[in-house]
Amino acid sequence: MAQWRQRGDIWQLEPSGRPRGTVEFIGGSYLAATPQLSYRRLLEALASRGWRIRAWSYVPGFDHQDQANTAWRRFRQLRDGDLAEPVLRLGHSLGCKLHLLAPDGGRACDGLVALSFNNFSAERSVPLLAELGQQFNFRSEFSPSPEETLLQVARSYRQPHNLLVRFQRDQIDQSKRLLAVLQSRAGDGSRLTELPGDHLAPASAGLRQNLLGNWADDPSRQRALERIADTIDHALPPACA
Repeated sequence: MAQWRQRGDIWQLEPSGRPRGTVEFIGGSYLAATPQLSYRRLLEALASRGWRIRAWSYVPGFDHQDQANTAWRRFRQLRDGDLAEPVLRLGHSLGCKLHLLAPDGGRACDGLVALSFNNFSAERSVPLLAELGQQFNFRSEFSPSPEETLLQVARSYRQPHNLLVRFQRDQIDQSKRLLAVLQSRAGDGSRLTELPGDHLAPASAGLRQNLLGNWADDPSRQRALERIADTIDHALPPACA
């Protein structure tokens, strides 16, 4: 049984043998508060492939730049003992955006895997909060805004090795737009792949098993998660892996 350990707002899982590298994971939306549960099956599948897992627990807010800075600092604080190992940043939905906004511009990692990149406005993502923000005069749009986010990626994001994963039934995925921005940079090596599933493909099996037990596990869903894990596992170029 995998043994998760909490270190402040980071949940960490060690592989059974010597780690071949570290996955720094940021989840999306309401799933992000309990990544060790919401994304358990996917993250444990990566640990079984030799990756050390560090998953940031947070509650999404409007100031995405501040949250990106916080996540970056927290991951950096835990890196002292494993600086020589490859580091793969992994995000789902909003988590992709937070990794892209990291203050180091992606320099201090070997690559990013972005699952179901999502960059909608607050009005579309959380319309009630946006409406209340306008009514009571508090921030009602994400900072940076969707357009500002893409401009910042084009201007400041320096990591060339990015794998964008789009799920075929995902109605809110914006990976193709992100790919165009990334590929406009000189020397970019970003690529896009498509897998079966919907926006919750990386998370739903773990949620269901934790809520209902093993009897509710769907073998086809588990196979899909294993395929996602394999895709992530082979994301880094040979020189980095």
